[in-house]
Amino acid sequence: MKRIAILGGTFNPPHLGHLIIANEVQMQLNYDEIWFMPNQEPPHKQTLEGVSGHHRSEMVKRAIADNSMFKLQMIELERPGRSYTFDTMKLLKERYDYRFSFIIGADMIEYLPKWYKIEELIKIVTFVGVNRPEYDIQSDYPIIYVDVPNIEISSLMIRNRLKEGKSIRYFVPDSVMEYIEENRLYET
Repeated sequence: MKRIAILGGTFNPPHLGHLIIANEVQMQLNYDEIWFMPNQEPPHKQTLEGVSGHHRSEMVKRAIADNSMFKLQMIELERPGRSYTFDTMKLLKERYDYRFSFIIGADMIEYLPKWYKIEELIKIVTFVGVNRPEYDIQSDYPIIYVDVPNIEISSLMIRNRLKEGKSIRYFVPDSVMEYIEENRLYET
């Protein structure tokens, strides 16, 4: 049975930190594929700033193009409204006979008790937790831990740099930087 790990997020924009996390999880746990799954509307964040799902998925496509184990999963962008992991994983389990894991950062590990239908979710998905600076990775929920290099890059930091007219080179893949420039994304 195929083993798939899912990295969900807004990817607004995708950056090297996302790619490093996915690569480390794949290397250490030997998944068949890592699926990057952009959210429509994450339940734990405010509404996304002005970049459509289309642009975010295009940036992910470009960011992962050179790794055959990385795939884009559009299921959450195909559905309107809040993207609850439980609902998404139920749909994926209906569509595919795969064993799924879900990659979360330490910030989300702390938030797990508040996740929608968490008790049911842990029965259908394995959580893979990755460290993030200044967050506790301990949890009462079953989690497989993967140590990843602490890369302090965030999508918010990248958006702020762009608004300030600063370079984002080496924070995102060149193909993502070119897409942002071509489409004049994140300009004030």
